[in-house]
Amino acid sequence: MNLVRSLARVVVGLLFVGHGTQKLFGWFGGPGIEGTAGMMKALEMNPPRRNAVAAGVTEAGGGALLAVGLATPLACSALIGTMVTAIRKVHGPKGLWATEGGYEYNLVLIAGLLALAQRQPGDISLDAALGLNFSGFKWPLAALVVGAAAAEASMRLGQLGAPAEQATEQPAVQPSGPSEG
Repeated sequence: MNLVRSLARVVVGLLFVGHGTQKLFGWFGGPGIEGTAGMMKALEMNPPRRNAVAAGVTEAGGGALLAVGLATPLACSALIGTMVTAIRKVHGPKGLWATEGGYEYNLVLIAGLLALAQRQPGDISLDAALGLNFSGFKWPLAALVVGAAAAEASMRLGQLGAPAEQATEQPAVQPSGPSEG
């Protein structure tokens, strides 16, 4: 039995569930959907609310899939995508070290996700129960490529235009009163 692999998968998966629910519901001291939407707006991820929901659902859903060991490479790919986006939009400019707000932690998570995508998720997993075999080098490579491509696509789409809330606003028209003359 691959108890250590199963334990790593469950711990990492549940921590991602926690991060996703912070974004979506404000659980565990998180900002909730409005706070996350504000962050997305500041990061030029437009429309901000839709991107906030997408980030929260991806982290919570991908983390849940990873925790139960179902479609493990797909779960890893989704989570790698969120980490690549976090590096590119938030942590990258701050350098490597987490003490400076850098991307060290995100990089460690990506490395762990790649390791989990490379081997079966363990005997105690839905992949194993369903007889799904995702072992081999192609799975982490696919998870990395798909995750990075999804991150790049979401960042490019986020920069296309103003948030929907702003794009539909019309400038206020001042009522004109009788002219004084």
